[in-house]
Amino acid sequence: MFLRRRVPESGPLKAAVIGAGVFGHHHATKYKSLAQAGQDVELYAIADPSAEMLAKARAHHGCKTVSDWRELLGKVDLVSICSPAITHAEIVRDFLKAGAHVLVEKPIATTLEEAAELVALSREVGRVLSVGHQERFVFARTGLLDVAEVPQEITCWRQGPWTGRGDDVSVVLDLMIHDLDLVHALVPGPVGDVRAEGLVEYGPHADEVFAILRFANGTIAKLETSRVANERKRGLRAVYADGVVEIDFLSRTVTNTTPRPLGALELGDPLGESVAGFVAAARAGTDALVTPEQAAQALETALWIEDASGVAVRSAQRRTAAGR
Repeated sequence: MFLRRRVPESGPLKAAVIGAGVFGHHHATKYKSLAQAGQDVELYAIADPSAEMLAKARAHHGCKTVSDWRELLGKVDLVSICSPAITHAEIVRDFLKAGAHVLVEKPIATTLEEAAELVALSREVGRVLSVGHQERFVFARTGLLDVAEVPQEITCWRQGPWTGRGDDVSVVLDLMIHDLDLVHALVPGPVGDVRAEGLVEYGPHADEVFAILRFANGTIAKLETSRVANERKRGLRAVYADGVVEIDFLSRTVTNTTPRPLGALELGDPLGESVAGFVAAARAGTDALVTPEQAAQALETALWIEDASGVAVRSAQRRTAAGR
């Protein structure tokens, strides 16, 4: 039985960050910025199994550090989980049971069963569970998510060189899931069919995947994602009955031939907005912008794509077999 902590009606909310890597550092910085701006939240602790990472966290953030996240159960009101994807389900589950509101980096979990359990648990205990699909905030500012018309076709491309981060899962759960969240936000209803192929460069998971989704309403979505590309490319093209919207995230340009006005692509601070929105939702007892049900839907499609892509061969082998 876990000790439940009630969110205080007054006074600062105690926040913890699980994982002291790049994303954990950024989350911790956002909580401290909110506190410095006069928000009722304080960065209480950071957890990480690495003594070296904890030393860096103490030096930079000046907060309590622990090697085992379980030491924080029942002691915090809010938690950002920035650990490897394969650990998400267990940590989210235990903090929800302990009475904390949870913001977890994507994906929400790595299996549908885990995701369904976490969605149900968050509703049962009445705690906010949100997932770090921060690009939803960028899209929200353009106004594209408010358009009632549904696109006939969507193309997404997200490519970049190898960094070594997120390699505990495939590129689908690591990167493509961001685009899947946006596609589901633009197209209501279920996916009816999935076709996909993938390549493995470093292994054991796919590092490059191309997928075609056919929605029940007839919309086609094409997604190409690589974490082993030679150069960075990032964009989205949505074809409507009355025009086309194309967004280049690197040049920050929006081309719009539809009659509906859209805002400029202002990247702003999507992580800062995500953390601030999460804190506000916890205080108000309302859903954050990204709900657990939406995150679970993106995961379901991602896992379908993984299954459809099959067991990929290494790209070097593929090039040799093709005579290139």
